[in-house]
Amino acid sequence: MKKTIGLSLLVASSLFANADFDALKEQIAQQKIVMQKLEAKLDALSKKQTQMQQAQMSAKMSRTTANTSASFSQKAYLPDIALILNMSALSRNVDNNQYKDFAIPGFISKGTAALPFNEDKGFNLNYAEVAMRSTVDPYFDAFAIFHLHPNAFEIEEAFVKTRALPYALSVKVGKFKSAFGRINAKHQHSWHFDSQPIIYKSLFGPDGISDAGIQLQWVAPTDTYIMAGLEAMQGTNTRSFGDTKSNNLYVGYLKSSVDIGENLSVLGGVSFAHGKNAENNSTNPTNVYGVDLTLRDQLGSYSALTWQSEFVQRNKDTGNRTDKQAGLYSELIYQYNNNYSAGFRYDAITKNDTDLSAYTGINTNNLDRYTTMLEYKPFPMSRLRLSYMYDRTKIIAGERKNINQVMLSLNIAAGAHGAHDY
Repeated sequence: MKKTIGLSLLVASSLFANADFDALKEQIAQQKIVMQKLEAKLDALSKKQTQMQQAQMSAKMSRTTANTSASFSQKAYLPDIALILNMSALSRNVDNNQYKDFAIPGFISKGTAALPFNEDKGFNLNYAEVAMRSTVDPYFDAFAIFHLHPNAFEIEEAFVKTRALPYALSVKVGKFKSAFGRINAKHQHSWHFDSQPIIYKSLFGPDGISDAGIQLQWVAPTDTYIMAGLEAMQGTNTRSFGDTKSNNLYVGYLKSSVDIGENLSVLGGVSFAHGKNAENNSTNPTNVYGVDLTLRDQLGSYSALTWQSEFVQRNKDTGNRTDKQAGLYSELIYQYNNNYSAGFRYDAITKNDTDLSAYTGINTNNLDRYTTMLEYKPFPMSRLRLSYMYDRTKIIAGERKNINQVMLSLNIAAGAHGAHDY
């Protein structure tokens, strides 16, 4: 009898427990339905609020555009201003007067090279650069960069650039450095080495391709970065062009970059420049071809390895013949941390198919140069760089000279100055 009563109580308890469990499940299911409804209402309210904000912004922009003269405040568009100082102390196994008279066979005649940077043994104030940048209005930014040399004043760049054109287009108008290749658009203080690659110096001079004109760039709407650009410029660069009866220089390029894994970035591009030169008092075409490749491996938070190379070839019609000349540079930079970097660069003239009769009896092959550097940056806006260069590209006093140079350079940037590309 006791067993029967106990078994009955156990069955009754089980039935009550199941009933409570089913009721709890039903309550949770109802709560889920209520939560889903609340989330749907919240999403609808959020979308409505976003639409209202967009409509308010659009109306505000329309009112701003319609009443620009009444509401415009110049104080909101004061320019960012930066001052950059670049100076050096160097030792060289050639005296100053002889060095200024150097020639590079097939490219630079004796004593005609401009030497704005690191000209003398001893101390050099290379330049003081004043850089200004400002938003003009909702449609344009303005840039101006002035170089003050010890005996000269130079407008390095002065241009206007659009802010928001449709279809990922941008336009630049004024005097600017061409985006031909990899290094041409960079300023001297942002180079990895203090000297310009010898092929750029030989083909374009110390300023590179820098001229008045217009630039159009387009970025493709793809996951992979692809940028195409066209430039029409005056063509005052007398080293390769120089016929300035009208604008005669046209530059085109295609650039891309991809990330391989988490740390490796690959950048590459091809460039082409076409213009007219004034050789032999005539107008003859000059074509310049370039290809560049940069690899950067981010080794750590503040450590990286960068390999950058370019090859450039010029076909220059002189009226009597077509000179075919080419060269390259390749540099490897190891950034140990935010403060220390080291690098090595090899650059050379690899092809010099031109009239070299003025250098009869002189070895004009293997015009190359080797440079090493060690850099210390105590803070992001100051830099000390120690470098050694072994140069075999120059003819001095009628003979090919092996030049050894040791240099310590100091670069200071004060004020609002944007970061440079690596």
